[in-house]
Amino acid sequence: MPPVQDRPSTLAALGIAGLDQVLNGGVTRQRLYLVEGTPGTGKTTLGLGFLLAGAAIGETGLYITLAETEEELRAVGASHGWSLESLTLFEMVPAEGLDEAEEQTLLYPSEVELGETVRAIMARVDAVRPDRLVIDSLSELRLLAQSPIRYRRQILALKHFFASRQCTVLVLDDKSGAPGDAQLHSIAHGVIALEQTLSGFGAERRRMHVVKMRGQRYRGGYHDFEIERGGLAVFPRLVAGNVQTAFDAAPVSTGSPAFDALLGGGLTPGTATLLSGPAGVGKTTTATGAMVAALRRGERAAYFLFDERTPTLLHRSAALGMDLRPYIDSGQLLLRSIDPAELSPGAFAAVVRHAVEAESARFVVIDSLNAYLQSMPSEQYLVLQMHELLTYLSLNGVVTLLILGMHGVLGEAGSDVDISYLADNAVQFRFFEAFGAVRQAISVIKTRTAAHERTIREFRITADGLDFGEPLSAFHGVLTGIPTFSGEAATLLAAGKADESGASIGG
Repeated sequence: MPPVQDRPSTLAALGIAGLDQVLNGGVTRQRLYLVEGTPGTGKTTLGLGFLLAGAAIGETGLYITLAETEEELRAVGASHGWSLESLTLFEMVPAEGLDEAEEQTLLYPSEVELGETVRAIMARVDAVRPDRLVIDSLSELRLLAQSPIRYRRQILALKHFFASRQCTVLVLDDKSGAPGDAQLHSIAHGVIALEQTLSGFGAERRRMHVVKMRGQRYRGGYHDFEIERGGLAVFPRLVAGNVQTAFDAAPVSTGSPAFDALLGGGLTPGTATLLSGPAGVGKTTTATGAMVAALRRGERAAYFLFDERTPTLLHRSAALGMDLRPYIDSGQLLLRSIDPAELSPGAFAAVVRHAVEAESARFVVIDSLNAYLQSMPSEQYLVLQMHELLTYLSLNGVVTLLILGMHGVLGEAGSDVDISYLADNAVQFRFFEAFGAVRQAISVIKTRTAAHERTIREFRITADGLDFGEPLSAFHGVLTGIPTFSGEAATLLAAGKADESGASIGG
């Protein structure tokens, strides 16, 4: 087994922070690498970024294009705000192919001899003597070769030639060959595969994975990425155990002494609390109250809003005495509205990680998991992704609140996904009817860090916070949604101004 390359001096950074992180610094110099993907996956952008990263440290870069024109390449660079003046662009699309007398299409004509094309590539490399080289794309050479054996021999010849010229090479391939043809995989020192998929609604999703990288550690699995102005933005798959910080595990208050008592002392840093219940029962408002208590203690917080519109959340919170705008204006609170149709799961994990590591957020709210589910290809992947994300937040001492909506207005049993076993604490909200009025009940189903109260209590949300009543000992079946009552009305919370004004309606 070849020795693992760990020394930065032997690696050439690709110029894409996320991808270099996946590769633990970059690729081994003076080797040939394959970047494959269907058209539109970002191969050209990756190749130009690779050359510009080299130019930034004084290395010579050469881009040989067999399909696109030099003008098209410069247009790609301009779309990212790049100047390509520091690079040498060599266009091998023959001008004579555009002559009407030739009666040829705009494609590279197969009459041109493969050997002539390969010799032209070698001549240009000898003339420029680049440190970094990109060839775009191998599909043109594959068409000229017309046989797998001849194609493989020419690629091997090019590989040995480039090795003798001491340049690091990226060859791009649009996977136009026969399905399952892995000849290039065996020849290349490393292979990076780019993929693009479309869902029934929303933007296309792009992801990449390293197929192989000889003699070098890399982070396996799929990594989401996006094509942004300025190049590719790669979001390495989150591995929770790679990042960990020391923190104080003493419980913190939710801002409500009664809620703290119900939880057995409050919220413990490094734990995730699941707030589940039907729409409008008060999950969002309860989470906001706990977050505001953390903000008042001087902690930094991040709120990721999937379902509700930001103005609605701000207006309702202010009406309940929890004005979030001052904290947003000061930068103490990061409030971000997330569109699950536009943001990939990997990008969301990167946003959360940035909030924790760069913004020092110690309190995180995800509202809600139902919308987050829509960004995942299947329920199985959601659970795996959430496991890594919650483990990461736990290892960094973050207090996490997760909101999960139940089916129907009254909260019929069942939800889009069950992650209750991943949460350290589970709080259940329910509606119930008594004496012609719709009321709200709250109970703590489990906690892993304290002995919690096992009663079911009525509660309501007022301008002064959460108002808890006595345990609903006279009711039976509250959690089923079909309670029966055998007591007296005096055991329930009396109607107050909050009920009359409607301010107690929670999110």
